[in-house]
Formats: sequence, C-alpha cells, structure tokens
Amino acid sequence: MEKFGQPLPEDTPTRVAVARHPLHPMLVPFPIAFLLGGLASDLAWLFTADTFWARTSLWLVGCGALMGVLAGIAGTVELLAVRGIRHRAASWNHFVVAVMLLGVSIVNWLSRLGDAAGTILPYGLFLSSLGALLVGVAGWLGGKLVFEHQVGVGDDDTDD
Repeated sequence: MEKFGQPLPEDTPTRVAVARHPLHPMLVPFPIAFLLGGLASDLAWLFTADTFWARTSLWLVGCGALMGVLAGIAGTVELLAVRGIRHRAASWNHFVVAVMLLGVSIVNWLSRLGDAAGTILPYGLFLSSLGALLVGVAGWLGGKLVFEHQVGVGDDDTDD
C-alpha cells in the first residue's frame, strides 16, 4: 500500500496523447479560463446591468462546459487505462470534483439559455461562484497528482 504514495515510475505510459504529450493537461486550461471568465462577466453584469455581460457569461459558461467535457473524457480514459494513476486516491478525488464541476457548469449553462440576463441573479451568480470554487479544488488536486505523484511528468532527456 505504501508504494501508492510514491511517485509513478518515469516509464509510466500515457494513453491519451499527442506526440507523447498528455492531452488532458493541454485541454484543462480552456475550461478554467472560460468558467472563471463566466464568473467575472456575471460580476460585470451585476455592476453595470449591461446585457452584453449576460450574453458573454452565457457563451463563456457554455464553452467552459464543452471544453470541460472534452478534458474530462481525456482525463477519464487516462485514469481508467493507466494502473498507476487508477490506484491513487488523489486521482479519484480529482475525478469526483471534476465531475461535480462539469455538472455545475452544464446546469449553469442550461439555465441561461432561455434568458441570459434574467437567470444571473440569484442562480447564475451562485453557480458561477460554486464553479470557481470547484475549479480551485480540482486544480489543487490535479496539481497534487503532478507535483507529488509525478502523473504526466516524463524525462525529456530520453527523447533524443
């Protein structure tokens, strides 16, 4: 059991990659930026009451949910396909929080489709804030996987 607290071996393969670069960490910045931008545009609407910001939130939250689904697919395949990742509690914690984030983001986006400005208060702003909190928790857990467990970290010297 103690071996699961150790970093993964350097030869741990990735299953979802482009030119041996894991796809999940390449996709993750997009939903982070979109969802945090959605919260920022909700706050801008709150202070200005300009419908531009409501439409911006609708698009940012929708794109964040879509890119989150794509990043989630890549991350889920990686989680299930690589035994060393699958056997770490931090991986499953990250997975659960990320699925919660996807659920909140999709509900947030769907609730805005009918009336982008009318749903910001109170539900849209609450869901965007909850999404931002979940982005932070999922990011912290993902960072723990990278920095403590060496998931997705390889030795570039062996590429020559």
